[in-house]
Amino acid sequence: MDLADNMRQLDRFDRQIIAILSADGRLPVTDLAKRIGMSKSPCQSRVKRLQEEGYILGFRAVLNPHKLGREHVAFTEVTLSDTREAALKAFNAAVQKVPEIEQCHMIAGSCDYLLKIRTADILAYRKILGETITTLPHVSNTSTSVSMEAVKDFGF
Repeated sequence: MDLADNMRQLDRFDRQIIAILSADGRLPVTDLAKRIGMSKSPCQSRVKRLQEEGYILGFRAVLNPHKLGREHVAFTEVTLSDTREAALKAFNAAVQKVPEIEQCHMIAGSCDYLLKIRTADILAYRKILGETITTLPHVSNTSTSVSMEAVKDFGF
């Protein structure tokens, strides 16, 4: 089932719940119900159903990278020397263990993966690149672009 099929199964209340919770996941269900024009119990049941059906995967805190000393964002293109399934699995597993890698996407293009890496500064990034990223399984080449400003950093 593709996204269009999934979205057709959601009514306007479900779509409103998803939109509101994506912006404020801590909103109490009573406030959520008021905002969509529904009573608390049916609203709560809908949220639970949306979670059970996998539309809502969870709730998390949005952290302030400035306060945490992790303002520097770099995007690193990674090319592997081997793209057979075992090599991909080894790389994928190793990436999970690197806390500075905020996102990892396998892509179709001039490289194999695109990583979003968050560190304190360019020196910390350089160390992670040289000591960690380049030593991940099957990495043969990397190329980095540094973010100057996040124009849109989250949302659906």
